[in-house]
Amino acid sequence: MRFLRSAAAAALACLPGLSMAADIDGSRLSWAWGIPFAGILLSIALMPLLAPSFWHHHFGKVAAAWTLVFFLPFAAVFGPAVAGGSLVHALLAEYIPFIILLVALYTVAGGIFIRGNLHGSPALNVAILAIGTVLASFMGTTGASMLMIRPLIRANDNRTHKAHVVVFFIFLVSNAGGSLTPLGDPPLFLGFLKGVDFFWTVSHIFPETLFLVGSLLAIFYLLDRWYYAKEGVLPVDPTPDTRRVGFDGAVNFWLLAAVVGLVLLSGFWKTPLGFDVLGTQVGLPGLVRDAGLIAITLISLRVTPAGVYRDNQFSWGPMQEVAKLFAGIFLTIIPVIAMLKAGAQGPFGAIVSAVTRPDGQPDPAMYFWATGALSSFLDNAPTYLVFFNTAGGDPVRLMTTLAPTLAAISAGAVFMGANSYIGNAPNMMVKAVAEERGVNMPSFFGYMAWSGAVLLPLFIVMTFIWFK
Repeated sequence: MRFLRSAAAAALACLPGLSMAADIDGSRLSWAWGIPFAGILLSIALMPLLAPSFWHHHFGKVAAAWTLVFFLPFAAVFGPAVAGGSLVHALLAEYIPFIILLVALYTVAGGIFIRGNLHGSPALNVAILAIGTVLASFMGTTGASMLMIRPLIRANDNRTHKAHVVVFFIFLVSNAGGSLTPLGDPPLFLGFLKGVDFFWTVSHIFPETLFLVGSLLAIFYLLDRWYYAKEGVLPVDPTPDTRRVGFDGAVNFWLLAAVVGLVLLSGFWKTPLGFDVLGTQVGLPGLVRDAGLIAITLISLRVTPAGVYRDNQFSWGPMQEVAKLFAGIFLTIIPVIAMLKAGAQGPFGAIVSAVTRPDGQPDPAMYFWATGALSSFLDNAPTYLVFFNTAGGDPVRLMTTLAPTLAAISAGAVFMGANSYIGNAPNMMVKAVAEERGVNMPSFFGYMAWSGAVLLPLFIVMTFIWFK
C-alpha cells in the first residue's frame, strides 16, 4: 500500500498545477454558470418531443456538448488546475461510484426472472407496488426498481393503458419506499456517514412515509380500477399461462445481498488509508466497495443462464442512456452545487436564507420544500448535504433539538425526488426500461403533470401535519 501511495504521488507530481485541490468559491460565481446544467435539463425535457429521432440517436452527444459548453469557459476563466480538479472530483468521488453501483444493481436484478404469468388486476398491481416499496428501504430504490419493474410490466402487458402503473411505480418504489433506512436512498446514506443513527430515520419519518405510501396506493387502486373497468384486457395475453410462478436466476438474490453488504461496509469501515488524486480523497473503503461491485457484476453475468436474460428481455440500452445523461448532469451541476454551498453569500442566497425564521430558528416547512424543490431537479444527495450543513451540521443536535428540521430535510430529499424524471436515478432507469418494453410513457412535462396533480397536494397536507 505504501508503494502504491508513493507511486501515485510521483505520478501526480508530473502534472504541475493539477495536484492542487479544486476549491470553487461559489460566492464568486454568476448564475450564468448554471446555464449548461439548465440546458441539459431542457434537452432531456424537450428534445424527445421536438426531435425524437435525433435525440434517440444522439442524446449522448448532446450531453457531451453541454458539458463542453461548461468546462471550456470554466477552464479558461479559473484555470486548468481548478477545472481539472473539479472534473476529477466529480468523476472519482461521485459519478464513477454512482454508475458502478447502478450497473451492479441493474445486472444482478436483471438476472432474476419471475417466471409464470401474473395478471395485472388492480389488486395485484397494488400488491406488487407495496412489495417493491417495502423492499426499497432494504435494497435501495435502484435495486428494488430494477427487480420489480419487469414483472410489473409483464403482468400488465394485456392492459391497454399502463403508463399510469409505471408512473406510480416511480412515485412509490423508486422514491418514497427508500425513506426508512440509509440503504434506501443516497441522501440518507450520506446522513448516516455524517453521524445520523442508522435507525433514526425510520423512527422519525415513519408516519409521514406511511401517510404518503398509503395515500398513493389508495389513489392508484381507485385509478387503476377505473381503467380496468372501462377497458378490460386485450383479447390475447402476450404472456401465455404456460409456466408455474417461480424464480429463475435465484443465485442473484445472494449477489444482491452482497451488494447491500458492500454498501454498508463502506459506511461502517473507518480508516485513513486511501489516495489523494488531484485533491480528491479516494478512501480504501470506497475502493473495496467499488472493486467488489465490479466483481459481483462479472460473477452475475457469468453464473446467470443466458435464457434468464433472454426471458427478461435484458439489454444494456437503458443503462447506457442513464450513464451518458447522468455523466453530463454530474459534470454540469458542479457550479450549481458550489453556488448552493456558498449559502447566503452565493447566488442562491435567497433560497438558503428563506429556511430560517426571523428569530433565527430553522423553519421545518421551508427546509422540507427547499430541499424537495432542489432535489426534484438536482442530485438529491448533495442537496441533502447543503441543507444538513445549513441547519448546523451537528448530527447530535439535528437528531435531538432540531429533529423536526432533520426530518424535513430527509423527507424532502427522498420524497420529492419523484417530482421529475431526473429527481432520482431510478426514475430515468424505470422510464427507459418501460419504453424499451413498449410502454408509452409520459413526456418530461407530462410526467411532471402527474406528479403535480398527485404528489404536490399530498406534500402540502404533510406540511401542515408534520412540518409546520
